[in-house]
Amino acid sequence: MLRRFTPVLLTLVVVALGVTALAARPDSSPPRRTADYVVLAGVAGLRWSDVDPQSTPTLWRMAQQGSIGSLSTRSAHRPTCPVDGWLTLGAGSYAGWNGSRQPGGCPPAAVTVEQPDGIGANLPDQERVVAYNADRQPWGTVPGSLSESVRCSVAVGPGAAVAAARPFGRVDRYAPALPADPSGLLGSCVLSIVDLGTVSGTDPADRRADARRADEALAKVLAARPPRSLVLVAGVSDTEAPARLHVVVADGPGWEHGWLTSASTGREGYLQLVDLAPTALTALGRPMPERLFLGRPAVKVDGRPDDLAGAIAAPADADREAAAQRAVAGWFFGLLAAAQIVLAVAVLPLLRRARRLAGPHSPPPVSPRIVATVELLLIAVALAVPAALLADAVPWWRGGHAGVYFAVVTVALIVGATALVRFTPGHDRTLGPLGAVAGLATLVVGADVLSGARLQLNGVVGYSALEGGRFSGLGTVGLGVFLAGSLLSAGWLAQRVRRQWRPMVVVAVGGLAVVVVGSPYLGADSIGAIALTAGVAVAAAISTGGWLTVSRLVWATMAGLALTIGFAVVDLRRPVEERGALGRFLTALGEGTGGLTVHRASTANFQTLVNSPLTVLAVVGVLLVWFALLQPWGGLMRLFGIYPAIRAALAGTALASVIAGLLGGSALDVAGAAGALVVPMAALASLRVLDHSTDRTQPGTGQPRPDGPGGGPSGGAPTGGRPDDDGGAARPGDGTGTTAVPDGGGTTGSGDDDGDGGPAAGTRPAGRSATRVPVARTAAPEVSTGTGATAGRPGVGTG
Repeated sequence: MLRRFTPVLLTLVVVALGVTALAARPDSSPPRRTADYVVLAGVAGLRWSDVDPQSTPTLWRMAQQGSIGSLSTRSAHRPTCPVDGWLTLGAGSYAGWNGSRQPGGCPPAAVTVEQPDGIGANLPDQERVVAYNADRQPWGTVPGSLSESVRCSVAVGPGAAVAAARPFGRVDRYAPALPADPSGLLGSCVLSIVDLGTVSGTDPADRRADARRADEALAKVLAARPPRSLVLVAGVSDTEAPARLHVVVADGPGWEHGWLTSASTGREGYLQLVDLAPTALTALGRPMPERLFLGRPAVKVDGRPDDLAGAIAAPADADREAAAQRAVAGWFFGLLAAAQIVLAVAVLPLLRRARRLAGPHSPPPVSPRIVATVELLLIAVALAVPAALLADAVPWWRGGHAGVYFAVVTVALIVGATALVRFTPGHDRTLGPLGAVAGLATLVVGADVLSGARLQLNGVVGYSALEGGRFSGLGTVGLGVFLAGSLLSAGWLAQRVRRQWRPMVVVAVGGLAVVVVGSPYLGADSIGAIALTAGVAVAAAISTGGWLTVSRLVWATMAGLALTIGFAVVDLRRPVEERGALGRFLTALGEGTGGLTVHRASTANFQTLVNSPLTVLAVVGVLLVWFALLQPWGGLMRLFGIYPAIRAALAGTALASVIAGLLGGSALDVAGAAGALVVPMAALASLRVLDHSTDRTQPGTGQPRPDGPGGGPSGGAPTGGRPDDDGGAARPGDGTGTTAVPDGGGTTGSGDDDGDGGPAAGTRPAGRSATRVPVARTAAPEVSTGTGATAGRPGVGTG
């Protein structure tokens, strides 16, 4: 009865942990009305490196008394050109201009602004722009949504006219440039949008001159600002490729001396361009438009240093890191994919020759030094991503040769981590390296998440603020490594306990991992938590051995569905503006607009599948596993038979990584990151299992094996009577005669048949020794004979 209800209890535990972690959210309620007027002042291309007390004294004083942050200017186009940035500002969602674009650059702004009555203006191209964003872009963006949410708006300059134009092209009040006294113009409507100019080029002198002119215009705006007003200054776009982070400053009642953040970033000191529209409406106390903005209202967070120079240094340094990350990440993953391919080719002959066959034509064993070298290389490759994550703790991006510095730091960390795994106790056991690497990878990623995921932000193996997709929590690569590491660690630990306790171990470790991934305080990835729940449920179901039966699959599916439904119910009970991705998707389905979300996800999956180097890692891993490791000579099937908990962990990892990638819009990126850790370790463990496939034990002799003191050609475990890889003692089955023990992974006989090293009937008393002797073998499948043999188990037993 207990065994029958165990899957039900385990399912309830996983679901309860997941829903608890996902339901608890920080207090992110938007601020109340704080202003009677809002002035949005934009400067295309303005970065924090352009701000100083001499060139921009007005902006410097404004930043000193207000709140500041780094602005990600993502739009529907990359890079975000000035006209795209202004259009996104007024839409509150990712928008793009429908004009022609130069590859890697921004065309001159060709916006036609007509003034038929001398009061307002008209944009004749606006209707085509609205149709372009509705038909050609997957965001459901409506340009002019911000101006449509207020009764009256003012625009100064052509860029501001693009942001303030209503969907049919009308601008309520318009001035081509700031008048000598703009107080009457800025006070005529509750919302004013001002184009302060552009800062462009790479020459520092030219940029200082542009920034000085923008600062002089800002001084006129601040002198004429209406009473009780909020002024937002933002670098609304890039001016050339590549993209950079830009300036954002808020000055007004309730915005003094702090960092800017929003629920869309979840990171102190970071805003998105799409956050400015909802920030303006929230400050004015106006409701959001019927079609929700993608951005969230900005809030002020305390803790900014009193020294403005020191405070500005942080966002300026983040801009340099984000710019360097983009260049370094490409060649890092390219080299990692190349190393995986080279090792996959190199390991093939070792797999073919690791299992010694009978007869004079059997190939000679590979040199132990070569095998040991390949094993170390496999460990190093598996640790490359965690080492690259740790490398971001060193400010490598501040030097003149950022890529070289990153390479030196990463290689040093890989060497140190490989040495740590090599000299860890139990390294010579079959599963020793696998458990050490999995635990180390889980520890590195988990520690970073628990400390605020600071290493992943703008990190080479993390996520970039320039992309605008994620600013906090677990990124795509981190999620893949954490999924693989936590499930492999769970499988390694479960293999060391009795069979009936293995599902509990997998659920305990996997449940903690679900909490880390899904909690909004930590990983903040609800889709990743749901995917990991499915992986944990599958791993727990088959950790005791056997196939993934229909009943086990049903319980695993129910766990994932129950967690999804539980989180959906919790998310839908929140206010509309506070809902997460799942709640927004379900709301869109109810309104009949869910197709946009599906279209965005499918588009993102296709683009990522084609352009990401992680796709190569995933494909190479699948090819190596399918065409080599899973072959009769590959060793992985033998590993699965001896260590069923490891098989369960690998199956759960594959399922969770695929689900997380497809539902999260990252295609095979999660699977590629997981494969970078899993595939090398699976190859190493398969090599060791094959190396010991001809080991035999005889009770009561105590003599060493003929092939050397290492117990095998690759320096394997010692001779008979040693502890097995599961922590138990190698056993002679039922004690009636000679019994086969495949690498200490289990015994034949009438005892425990799952290879966990647990007690069995007729176990040899403690302290008795055994000797392994080679037995004539053929390439045919092994058949167990004798009364002590277990059906389907490799080895020979005699009664």
